[in-house]
Amino acid sequence: MTTPVVSIAYHSGYGHTAVIAEAVRAGAAEAGAEVHLIKVDEITDEQWETLDRSDAIVFGSPTYMGTASGAFHVFAEASSKRWFQLAWKDKLAAGFTNSASKSGDKLHTLQFFQILAGQHGMHWVNLGLHPGWNSSTGSEHDLNRLGVFTGAAAQTNSDEGPEAVHKADVATAGHLGRRVTETARVFARGSVAA
Repeated sequence: MTTPVVSIAYHSGYGHTAVIAEAVRAGAAEAGAEVHLIKVDEITDEQWETLDRSDAIVFGSPTYMGTASGAFHVFAEASSKRWFQLAWKDKLAAGFTNSASKSGDKLHTLQFFQILAGQHGMHWVNLGLHPGWNSSTGSEHDLNRLGVFTGAAAQTNSDEGPEAVHKADVATAGHLGRRVTETARVFARGSVAA
């Protein structure tokens, strides 16, 4: 079995989303993946090629004004060259986002990522967790404390820096990285068996 290659294509405006990207990277590496962090606003030709050879691409961006950042949208539009070639068809995809508000329309950003992945013919990997912190016995320290199923969502107060990213959101992002890697391994085994 080859080592799954997982790339994290993300933008971080103020460093909060970079903390989440690092948590996804750590989770994927812990699960045995070869992992690449790619800042989409600084992407090189070599990094585009890394995305092309990846088994999974995890998209990440802060949620600004109800959607992914402008820098991420520029990357998404630039990926149309890959779309024409079907370069990412049948790869796995997942996503994460961060915003200051508890909801903050983060779901819209994750749905944007899902549509981008769908246009590329990719297979979406969801979070695979029940919601946390939704009962009298729950806690803000639960995994998936914000109750998002589509991907990893984080909330950080607007007047605090990246060091204030909630530990439960970091742990949830690590879970997503592990889940993507484990799913990539299952897909690879199925491909070999077919």
